[in-house]
Amino acid sequence: MIFKKILNLNFFLIFVILILITIGTAALYSAGEGSFSPWAEKHIIRFGVLFFLMIIIALIDIKFIFKYSYPLFFLCLILLFSVEIIGIFGKGAERWIRIFGISVQPSEIIKVAIILALAKYFHNLRFDTIGKIYHIIIPAFFILVPFVLVLLQPDLGTAISIFLLGVMILFIAGIRIWKFVLGVIISLSSFPFLWGLIKPYQQKRFLSFLNPELDPLGQGYQLIQSKIALGSGGLAGKGFLEGTQSYLEYIPEKQTDFIFTLIGEEFGFIGTMFLLFLFGLLITICFYISIKSYHIFGRIICLGVACNIFIYVILNMAMVTGLLPVVGIPLPLISYGGTAMLSVMVSFGLLLNVCIYYNVKKINQ
Repeated sequence: MIFKKILNLNFFLIFVILILITIGTAALYSAGEGSFSPWAEKHIIRFGVLFFLMIIIALIDIKFIFKYSYPLFFLCLILLFSVEIIGIFGKGAERWIRIFGISVQPSEIIKVAIILALAKYFHNLRFDTIGKIYHIIIPAFFILVPFVLVLLQPDLGTAISIFLLGVMILFIAGIRIWKFVLGVIISLSSFPFLWGLIKPYQQKRFLSFLNPELDPLGQGYQLIQSKIALGSGGLAGKGFLEGTQSYLEYIPEKQTDFIFTLIGEEFGFIGTMFLLFLFGLLITICFYISIKSYHIFGRIICLGVACNIFIYVILNMAMVTGLLPVVGIPLPLISYGGTAMLSVMVSFGLLLNVCIYYNVKKINQ
């Protein structure tokens, strides 16, 4: 039985994942100045462990996942709330907690829980009733409570990604477009109020995004150096391990938020476009599995994962190229970071699970 399930896995998805993790490991090897320590080695080990977790999740009966989607969300919400009490301070914010000696960032894990909770909620609704105002209250709770808790850490980048993910899933589920237009108008109208809520250093980041040259040695430094590195890569790049901006330590956080810059410098426009193609392929596979699924639960999971990957990629690449303010978003499977990889690999496990149980008709029994 298990062997038959394994044969139903989407091996093309696994193949794309392996290519991305290989590129990520090579980039972190370069970031370590030609050494597997300190980043590339841990990156490989984490992936190895999480790869088996992905397969285990893929083989679990989808009815079990459906049944415990809400409890999982509230468990993740408790972990997120615990950051306010026992959070570990780092990089200007309290984002991590320690579980059995391991640092975990609940704000990354909650994204998967939001996808599951919203997928279960909309699975139980008739399509013709989705547009009712009172049917938006519970989904709004699933989105806004984590959004506010993450914003208070403060982690503006992750909070924005959570909000965007939730809104995209609402759109996918069938919420009418005029409600989104109204939401945008309200959001723009409340910008002056929100500006007063964010921290001074976050305000400086936004202002430096508008004009990095105002503070070239402070808030604008990362963005200026990132643009220089990307531009110096040209069409084909300087070559593997030949990135001068990276090796001379001009690029801060080159192993996490600015890993795309390192790849752009060493492999140029061709390398970055190939990486973008792989992520596009990954999102396309999500859509394919979604179309294949007989049940709404599986469809929303797949499209939710696709949206999450899209948000990760677009925000990260836009951030390092100066199209958006620097907000600290990792690049999936490429950037160094344990919890982000955990969140992404669990998402892929859910994708593979839907691929196996795509034809289950009565998922809520």
